[in-house]
Amino acid sequence: MLADHTTLVQFLIEERRRHPSASGDLNGLILDVALACKAIANRVAFGPLAGVHGSADHTSVQGEVEQQLDVLANEYFLRATEWSGHVAGMTSKQMEQPYQVPAQYPRGKYLLVFDPLDGSSNFDVNVSVGSIFSILRAPNPGTDAGPDDFLQPGTAQVCAGYAIYGPSTLLVLSLGTGVHAFTLDPALGEFILTRQNIQIPRTAAEFAINASNQRFWKPAVQRYVSECLAGRSGPYGRDFQMRWVASLVAETHRILVRGGVFLYTTDSRDPGKPGHLPLLHGANPVAFLIEQAGGAASTGRGRTLEVVPEDMHQRISFIFGVRDEVQRIEEYHREINEVLDSWPLYGTRGLFRVPAS
Repeated sequence: MLADHTTLVQFLIEERRRHPSASGDLNGLILDVALACKAIANRVAFGPLAGVHGSADHTSVQGEVEQQLDVLANEYFLRATEWSGHVAGMTSKQMEQPYQVPAQYPRGKYLLVFDPLDGSSNFDVNVSVGSIFSILRAPNPGTDAGPDDFLQPGTAQVCAGYAIYGPSTLLVLSLGTGVHAFTLDPALGEFILTRQNIQIPRTAAEFAINASNQRFWKPAVQRYVSECLAGRSGPYGRDFQMRWVASLVAETHRILVRGGVFLYTTDSRDPGKPGHLPLLHGANPVAFLIEQAGGAASTGRGRTLEVVPEDMHQRISFIFGVRDEVQRIEEYHREINEVLDSWPLYGTRGLFRVPAS
């Protein structure tokens, strides 16, 4: 069986052979992350039998109610990666400050950024959840990392990926040489390469947005969604399906496989907020993967990967998917500033302009 399939270990060894000066530390860290993902996948697969359903009765630094599995997944990531000497520090979406590597372990040359369980509220209703991770170079290898060390733009990532725990467990990652998917073989306990050099389909027929927030959307988003809903009779000449899973990993995976566009932008609920999705722990690793797969990722005003973080838990507006669609939405953000008069199709900036009386 192994003779016919490439394991994650074999894939990483082949990648390293292309860079003779590489130390192997990056490969080691990725395998540590993969181990954490296997442990989480095992707990998720047991569902209610795992005994970790429901709330942990406290909120995270993000102000979200933590689930019991959030706490457990965070521990799996820390325990799997702290000991190896590959990391100088870690930051988790669940933790306010960077995690300091215990004194008995050596400090490495990489920083690990992760969301241990994205979409955890879906776990109790048996919908896919996932883990997201990003790897950066430590500015000061061999010493403890401080908060400022993590404030690097997404372009500085050396690896990014996610695991999705669904009907099968997949690990999807990029080292800057394309996007590759590995499926966990539970009999072997190995991730096996099942898709290589993934490219996003060039035409979108789906869009993902939380329609319950429609009344708060900015004019550019109102216009784009109204045009999608117009279907074949609209400016795009094709019907669109609307999706929303409330899991960034699940939305990302669907777009990598089937195309489409995802929108979670600033709105009028809290005009002072620059966005809703974590930049370091979510948007940057996803943007890295999407660009590697031929798509685009934007804040609505510019490239996501070029945003220089100001805070470890900074949140931003996030749009990603098929390149042409993302560019169209960016154009709408540049062009439309006034508030739409009505929804969905007949406002001053809707699909059809209302004639003057």
